[in-house]
Amino acid sequence: MDTEEFFLPRSRAANERLHALVPGGAHTYAKGDDQYPENLAPVISHGRGAHVWDVDGNRYIEYGSGLRSVSLGHAHPRVNEAVRRELDRGTNFVRPSVMELEAAERFLATVPTAEMVKFTKNGSDATTAAVRLARAVTGRPRVAICGDHPFFSVDDWFIGTTPMSAGIPAATTELTVAFPYGDLAATEELLTRYEDEIACLILEPAGHTEPPPGYLTGLRELADRHGCVLIFDEMITGFRWSEAGAQGLYGVVPDLSTFGKALGNGFAVSALAGRRELMERGGLRHSGDRVFLLSTTHGAETHSLAAAMAVQATYAEEGITARLHALGERLAAGVREAAAGMGVADHVLVRGRASNLVFATLDQNGRPSQPYRTLFLRRLLAGGVLAPSFVVNSALDDADIDHTVDVVAQACAVYRKALDATDPTPWLGGRPVKPVFRRLA
Repeated sequence: MDTEEFFLPRSRAANERLHALVPGGAHTYAKGDDQYPENLAPVISHGRGAHVWDVDGNRYIEYGSGLRSVSLGHAHPRVNEAVRRELDRGTNFVRPSVMELEAAERFLATVPTAEMVKFTKNGSDATTAAVRLARAVTGRPRVAICGDHPFFSVDDWFIGTTPMSAGIPAATTELTVAFPYGDLAATEELLTRYEDEIACLILEPAGHTEPPPGYLTGLRELADRHGCVLIFDEMITGFRWSEAGAQGLYGVVPDLSTFGKALGNGFAVSALAGRRELMERGGLRHSGDRVFLLSTTHGAETHSLAAAMAVQATYAEEGITARLHALGERLAAGVREAAAGMGVADHVLVRGRASNLVFATLDQNGRPSQPYRTLFLRRLLAGGVLAPSFVVNSALDDADIDHTVDVVAQACAVYRKALDATDPTPWLGGRPVKPVFRRLA
């Protein structure tokens, strides 16, 4: 057994203080220390480009930066300069700033499949606003979510369907039903079973696999035929698939769509966009019942909108989406070669679009394994790679990718030992990492 140890004493102390003051020890469950090997959850001091430093002074190559939000790298000069300029001009006023107009014009030029847009601060608010709008325009109570996609919102209509449903009335959860990704027949059966009850179909238009041929077009037709609203959650696919999201890449236009994450390069900004006929129901220029669509004190802070505009300009002028794909392809090829070289190609798998890679860790029987994930993460961390996923940002360079692949090869060598022993326990260093959604702590 490899006995090399890697200690993070200051991070460990900071985590203890965090748990004493912040429920879960983090403000996002996916950032919790339960997602990392025991006592090896770095607490970050700062970041620049593709690298972050923890409070113990260790530097890491970081993947999945800001839960996929920091796609240009940390402290991006162009984004920071745009933000800094607005900070000196005031950030929030009693009336709309001209920045709100300019940001809306820029967004709708970037995503021409939408006709109106409203900005807010996080993805959950945007998706919940889309659901509320769909219910209002259709007069129907039920929401159909894609059951194969892991997250849509912190709000009751979605969280009630997860194992962390404490505090959510069953009556609310019963109004949410699920359909499988890629299966038009099953979706049509659901729509028929709840005929005239389903307000919307909401899904990520693409995920770890490409949409089957004709699938998104078929969903568009089903939604039209059954009179429900088609909502694309583009929080992840926005910018990483194309500047105009998956809808821009695949050419299928939803009624409503939601963007966030990469839109602000880590600054808090998200968007609900869509057809004017629907969006205006949350406005003042219609004769129907008013929809309380999105109304937030901080939704249009000027510096966040300036960040979004700078991000869009950078993507367009520097071909960022293509760079993300090229970096991801290089990384995926290297990881697969390293895994094959160590005899674990069937156990350490890289999946997903090149701009949005994740990895799977399988046990000796080919089943997903949290203990083996723990082993793998420990070796990555010890090698200076912070990687809950392999989602790239554009600040990575070839040397970063090459170092990552070298560290992955070392991790795979240990993985092979554990497989041969049919027991990863000696290499875990403590309890295994845990899934985010679980009923008990």
